[in-house]
Amino acid sequence: MSANVDLFTIATSGVNASSKLLSTTSNNIANVNSEGYVRERSSVAHQLYGGVGRVTTERIIDQFAQNQLRRDITQVGEWETFANKTAAIDNMLANEANSISTGLSDFFASMQTAADDPTNLATRSLVLSEGESLLRRLTSVSDFMSFKEEELNLEFTSMVNRANNLIETIGDLNKSIMVLKGNSTGDEPTALINERDNAINNLAELMDISVRESKNAAGSLLVNLSSGESLVLEDGSFNLFELTDNADFMQKQLQLSTNFEGSKPNTNIRITEDDLGGSLGGLFRYRDDILGPAQRDIGQLAVSFADAVNQQNRFGMDLDFQLGSDIFTLPELTGLPYTDTPGTLEVAGQFTPGRGTEVTDADIKVTVTAVAAGVPSEVTVEFLNANGTPKLDENNQPVIYSGIGVGAGYTEIPGGIEIDFQSAGGYSVDNEFLFQPTKYTASDISMATSRPEDLAFASPIRAETGLNNLGDASVTDTRVYDTNVAGSFFNGAGGLDSNAPAQIRFTSANDYEVLDAAGGVLATVTGATDYNNLLAQAGGGLDGSYDLSLEGEPVAGDTFTIEYNTDGRFDNKNALALAGLQREALVQLSTNANSTPRTFHESYSTLVSRIGEQAASADIALQAAETMKVQSQDWFDSVSGVSLDEEAANLVRYQQSYAAAARILTTAQDLFNTILSSVR
Repeated sequence: MSANVDLFTIATSGVNASSKLLSTTSNNIANVNSEGYVRERSSVAHQLYGGVGRVTTERIIDQFAQNQLRRDITQVGEWETFANKTAAIDNMLANEANSISTGLSDFFASMQTAADDPTNLATRSLVLSEGESLLRRLTSVSDFMSFKEEELNLEFTSMVNRANNLIETIGDLNKSIMVLKGNSTGDEPTALINERDNAINNLAELMDISVRESKNAAGSLLVNLSSGESLVLEDGSFNLFELTDNADFMQKQLQLSTNFEGSKPNTNIRITEDDLGGSLGGLFRYRDDILGPAQRDIGQLAVSFADAVNQQNRFGMDLDFQLGSDIFTLPELTGLPYTDTPGTLEVAGQFTPGRGTEVTDADIKVTVTAVAAGVPSEVTVEFLNANGTPKLDENNQPVIYSGIGVGAGYTEIPGGIEIDFQSAGGYSVDNEFLFQPTKYTASDISMATSRPEDLAFASPIRAETGLNNLGDASVTDTRVYDTNVAGSFFNGAGGLDSNAPAQIRFTSANDYEVLDAAGGVLATVTGATDYNNLLAQAGGGLDGSYDLSLEGEPVAGDTFTIEYNTDGRFDNKNALALAGLQREALVQLSTNANSTPRTFHESYSTLVSRIGEQAASADIALQAAETMKVQSQDWFDSVSGVSLDEEAANLVRYQQSYAAAARILTTAQDLFNTILSSVR
């Protein structure tokens, strides 16, 4: 031992060391309830020549436990957000007051009641009243989802701002910690490190991140998205998130804007939301898997219903003996230009009457592929999911229709809509427009009439068996396919054209002639194998407006006449057809060619069931994630948490060592005084 080391030096170092140990223990006890505080431990090194060396303080932490806790924080953040948002949609659809199924049932029940007495204005008015009630239910559901979309975008903005603040905080703390470590005498800047860990945990709640220590800068951490994009670099520089949109300004997209030293300020990196994770990823998943598809499913159901009722009503004759007209008004559509397409170019759209069964839940992207004199002459149509990704067919290939020619006025395209390029010119190849036929449509459908007389309950034609017929054949069914005055046999003045099929005359049991009103032969059929749709069997355009079928067997000379149903107000044939729409499969399941359509009730119940199943699955996933988080938190706390029992024991221990070191100092003082006294 060096001669320069004495009792005073040893005692002083012991007192200082014990004081530091007491300070560390006291700090642990004081911060037992501080969120994110990590237990600290002071280590004492002995001196080679006696006494106590430098005391260093460090945090007690298990990196594996910390990483596992962050992963579970991310899982809970994602599933909690997704589950809560999905539950709101599920509860809304389950509410009887908003039940579209009930509205459909009430509407068709009123139609059946009205069919029993087709001249009763009260029951006719009830049909219109139930139609309005159904539209209110559709509007209520659609408006609720639109409100949720607006709310969602506000949350996107809030979360992105919070994420950017956390990223900036982590970068600043990285710089401060590196400076302090460079100037440190041995102690870690534990308060700053705890603050940085808290910021990282809060960021992990928002998104899935990976954290690792820098090999080049002591104390610095690198923070990346789990998909690899850098958020914070070792020098403290960082990227920030931005929200953008394309054609649909309500469809927010996420990108990173670089803020690295020496980088160009406008460099942006597109982020794939599918792998984002955390609360922000849960919001995107909810939008893409729940809200967006549900909006479009409700709109698709509404369009299919309104178009089917309109179409069938047009096939009938109203109480004023006029051909039927629309009961519901479908909204017009607008093509939204994509970012690289000039916003001054206009493309209008509308639903093609009678094509409601072709409407799907897909958004439609229209790309100009050929232009003549500044006006599109050819386009390509692509079906998209709610999140903008391509719809896939049964072969997992994008649903794309190429080489569709367009001209002046409206042009019908796949998907049950038609489009019209309305600008005088300025279009160019690769201009792109987005149509969303069903996203908001459910709230935009309105009643086209308030007159109960406009309900076309009667068939506009009637077929009668000839009085002198000898066979036992009788008319079993008449069907109307087209009442459009421009392309049918109906003249719009309460009658049929002179060249319309007016009589079927059998020349044998299997041969017949189709005659016009003047007795002229329009077509001859030989070798008929059945008596269904006789005009369709004749062909030659005679089957375009209406048809009839027989039951039994006719003989030569039997005739069956077809005429306009003049004064047929008591006829309820078309009313029964309107009521029968409830049982018909009129809603497309998907864009796949082989998909089986569904009825209105099946379509709605499928939506409700799907949302309910996803809500239940999300709740189970959330419970599992919370259980894992509790286990990870317990593991982390067992290492890094403050134990009051342990700290209390240390407090007594270090207090005793402090007192003992102080006793050495007193003893040294007494010895020194004794020596002084002996030399006096």
